Amino acid sequence: MKGYKETKIGKIPEDWEEGKFSTDLKIQGRIGWKGYTTSDLVESGPIVIGGTEIKSKLQLVLENVKHLSRLKYEESPEIMLKDGDVLLVTRGNLGEVGYYHSEYGEATINPSVIILKEFIGNPKFLFYYLISKNGNQQVLSLTSGSSIPAIYQSEVYKLYYPKPNIREQKEIVDLIVAFDNKIELLRAQNKTLEETAQIIFKEWFGKYQITDKLPEGWRIGKLGDVTKTFGGTTPSTINPDYWNGDISWTSPKDLSNSKGIFLLNTEKKITKEGLKKISSGLLPKRTLLMSSRAPVGYLALTNIKLAINQGYIAIAPEQYFSNNFMYLWLKENMKIIENASNGSTFMEISKSSFRNIDCVIPNKKILEKFDNSIYPMFEKVLTNLLQIETLTKTRDELLPRLMSGEIRVKI
Repeated sequence: MKGYKETKIGKIPEDWEEGKFSTDLKIQGRIGWKGYTTSDLVESGPIVIGGTEIKSKLQLVLENVKHLSRLKYEESPEIMLKDGDVLLVTRGNLGEVGYYHSEYGEATINPSVIILKEFIGNPKFLFYYLISKNGNQQVLSLTSGSSIPAIYQSEVYKLYYPKPNIREQKEIVDLIVAFDNKIELLRAQNKTLEETAQIIFKEWFGKYQITDKLPEGWRIGKLGDVTKTFGGTTPSTINPDYWNGDISWTSPKDLSNSKGIFLLNTEKKITKEGLKKISSGLLPKRTLLMSSRAPVGYLALTNIKLAINQGYIAIAPEQYFSNNFMYLWLKENMKIIENASNGSTFMEISKSSFRNIDCVIPNKKILEKFDNSIYPMFEKVLTNLLQIETLTKTRDELLPRLMSGEIRVKI
């Protein structure tokens, strides 16, 4: 191919170099004898970044981050994180990549992570290369160990990367960051919308409990009085006639990977023959799904027609309680659902137990007024999620082409 050259990482433009990790950066991990135990963890202070916080996104996931004592943190100055450090998971979620921003405050790493530091180029370019298909494949090719797979620090020095000049690196980064910033903005907007809808729900309905005196026209009843529920099943996985069709089929795994109110797609598909094995059949859009076991309480409204497995209680749309209302009700009252669950191996709530839960039932007029007030919020969340899906797909298609030089940016 004219204008390109063959390298260890495939074809790259002739004016790019083949960069080497061994010469262009330093790698640092936690020294074994400087490890820490749970007694070194504290309520606040420097944070410890591990595989749980690293999801191959420019932003780390810090909701459940742990904190390390000041004494233990200062024992290892060589792994105190600095702005622009790239993080690579070498045990557990192998190959996941993170990026440290100084805004996170003082931070260090746990033994499952190594730091790629003092990179001579643009560190975000390195980050994006490592999350690209080619970069990720390179990293995972270093995996060793059968019982406990791992990537050894010394092996990472053997990696190569495409090396345009620093100006072109910046232009590539700026283009991809523009996509990521837009995606994060939409996610933040959705978080605010969801929180606002929940606050409105609490203001309208949270002050009335089953034992309280209720407004005129309200009553006490069962969830089964105001909802219609379904269960599902898994067609035989050894029968190929049931699988890889064009009908969406979901298990709670789909919800564990979903971060929004709405489920937009499913990992697995079944055939028409597979669908015949599921008594609840094909459920309509805006069905409300709640995982009924392992764990109880994942929630999502469907934006597609689909079939479900046995790990769900599905709530039909357009009942006395709308599914927008029911989504917020379940979020607010999940402890009640959990208390109605039982099981020795894992907690599970049956459809009959769910239907038998007591609830306050407002009159229809107030429910319709509430639904009208929150409907635009739910629709905006859905619009944003669809836009996020489009932006993510475009970015993911663009990234490997930018990193290989197939698409060039102007400098």
